[in-house]
Amino acid sequence: MRPFSSKYLRLSILLPGFLALLLCDILLGSVHIPLRDTLSILAGGESEVKAWSYIINNIRIPKALTAILAGAALSVSGLQMQTLFRNPLASPSELGISAGAALGTGFLIFAGGAAGSIVNLHRLGIGTSWLLALSASLGAALVFSVLLVISRFIRDHVVLLIVGLLLGTLTLSLTTIWQYYSKPEQLQAFISWTFGSLGGVSGHQLTVLASVSVAGILISFSLSKTLNALLLGEQNAATLGISIQKARTFILINTCLLTGTVTAFCGPIGFIGIAVPHLTRSLLNTSNHLVLLPACCLTGAMLLLACDIIAQLPGSGFVLPINVATSLAGAPIVIWIILRMNNLRNSF
Repeated sequence: MRPFSSKYLRLSILLPGFLALLLCDILLGSVHIPLRDTLSILAGGESEVKAWSYIINNIRIPKALTAILAGAALSVSGLQMQTLFRNPLASPSELGISAGAALGTGFLIFAGGAAGSIVNLHRLGIGTSWLLALSASLGAALVFSVLLVISRFIRDHVVLLIVGLLLGTLTLSLTTIWQYYSKPEQLQAFISWTFGSLGGVSGHQLTVLASVSVAGILISFSLSKTLNALLLGEQNAATLGISIQKARTFILINTCLLTGTVTAFCGPIGFIGIAVPHLTRSLLNTSNHLVLLPACCLTGAMLLLACDIIAQLPGSGFVLPINVATSLAGAPIVIWIILRMNNLRNSF
């Protein structure tokens, strides 16, 4: 069997785990619904209690789909950033991209809310949902563009990470100023948004999230050969016929759209973008993006589904912000990445 085929075979082993996590995420919640009724509803049948059908079809399935789309989008964004910067610590949250998206979202809530009373992000129409995604993406693009310029002069992984953290702090300070002068209902809406949630995405927002995520992931697949070439360094990639400026532009736009849209609707979700690419590289022992991209999509979806299950605190009746669960799962992985930094440099 060829090594390339064996990678996909190893990847396919994850599918049963993905399906199991998906079923658990739909099954678990504050309202206990028996497994038999859950399976019946998923198959299009009836349940003993009509309210159960509503809960599964209108709350739990959309939440699970949001976890899948957000996990895949953030993981692909992290992989693209790590390849572009050739930095194992690069990710949307660690380099301030998510903070930039938060800046764009905050601008729409505070400035736009002053004109049009945008105080409930979960009741936006389809047009305003697209506007929210665009605003967050532009905020992410602002930080990403500055980071791209700085990365031309700074090659040290840790220094670039510090610069990204400082940019994130700068954007958060601007957001704090807006919070200080905002109306109470706008401040409440923004603070609730910062906690992060997969369950508050409306039908309109899920449509926008699915459209952008699927399109962005497909664009990433079309860039797989370019991403592979960038692993050799920009000079070597240019000798292979890769337009570096064009590649940077496409990756910038794609990453900002993916990160911005997820952040706009789900809040700033940390650690997924940095952790998943390293998990997939370790699992498959490859740097080939033709393999890593589908692996990141699947692993990212699985990790965020697992975090959503953890956040629900099964049996307690309480729900934690999704950021708490992703931090618990992701922080140890980031520490492991830093400890393995010398070995990781050989992959970039």
